[in-house]
Amino acid sequence: MRISANFDGGNIEVINQDNINDVQLAIRPDVGGEFYQWFNFRLEGEVGNRYLLNIVNAGSASYPQGWENYQAVATYDRQQWFRLPTEYKDGKLTIAVDLDCDAIQIAYFAPYSYERHQDLLAAVQIHPLVSLEHLGLTLDDRDLTLIKVGDGDESKANIWITARQHPGETMAEWLVEGFINNLLDGDCANAKALLDKANFYIVPNMNPDGSVRGHLRTNAAGVNLNREWSSPSLEKSPEVFHVTNKMKETGVDLFYDVHGDEGLPFVFLAGCEGVPSYTVKMAALQQKFIDALKLTSADFQTEFGYDKDEPGKANLTVASNWVAETFQCLSNTLEMPFKDNDNLADPMAGWSPERSIYLGEASLTAMLSVVDELR
Repeated sequence: MRISANFDGGNIEVINQDNINDVQLAIRPDVGGEFYQWFNFRLEGEVGNRYLLNIVNAGSASYPQGWENYQAVATYDRQQWFRLPTEYKDGKLTIAVDLDCDAIQIAYFAPYSYERHQDLLAAVQIHPLVSLEHLGLTLDDRDLTLIKVGDGDESKANIWITARQHPGETMAEWLVEGFINNLLDGDCANAKALLDKANFYIVPNMNPDGSVRGHLRTNAAGVNLNREWSSPSLEKSPEVFHVTNKMKETGVDLFYDVHGDEGLPFVFLAGCEGVPSYTVKMAALQQKFIDALKLTSADFQTEFGYDKDEPGKANLTVASNWVAETFQCLSNTLEMPFKDNDNLADPMAGWSPERSIYLGEASLTAMLSVVDELR
């Protein structure tokens, strides 16, 4: 038996692998030690054997409630992901693997690799309405890339989409891939109508350093980017620094920040109702967007989610709140589950890359429903 995480986005430490019925593992914390929950590793063994993998530090992970009713994901071919029998008990996460091939990859959620990220950028740039802009470098000297879609007409609305501020929330970039592919589909009437009325600015991976390092929540400096928006710096949070500067240059009429939530098994929005300058118009746009997303995606719901901030009490270091307050625009954080989506369960796959992609397509239609009223 061999266990390895020495690859892009990998994360696991082997404590003891002498007994296949009690393989002891631990998740490596993000830089700074405050956060950990993401794991991603490869197991090689003997076909036909059952391996019981025990992540012994699961009980002190960042979101232990995230292990409740959670099933780890796995793949043999790095294309199709499925769920493995998983149990959380007494602070230990136990994953059962009945090995059908020589090697299997196991992760917290289906990874979106840095190589796939590069493939996405290369693929979309050949479209005549797409251009790529280098915003700046991360702390590990990786490129922070902006995808611009549209003709730049200043009379059109400016829609901004960001994903993976928290690098372990890989479903966010899966959603962006679905969104962009739908937006660039010349046979999609909704996409063509939306591009007639809006320019798009999309950052599919806000945190490439954390993604490659196998972090859950932070960048190379151990900083949670989604608490940096009111005062980003080149020393700690260059990713946010570069994006906010570009936003000030273009303006923002709609903002969509895409995330995943460890604990809640639902798809939901977190709005900006608590920002000091929240208006009646912003509230009306929010409701119209919600109604449209409910119609276009049965995965989306409004019964479960975060508590709304009290008026004037929103945390302005959070992206969606800072953008709403700065640009007086419709601004949302979209959350997807790491588990299954309880209001539309799929026991085999749970929440998946494919469902994230479809939600990206539904998000495009919801944006079309409000685009005429953004300005």
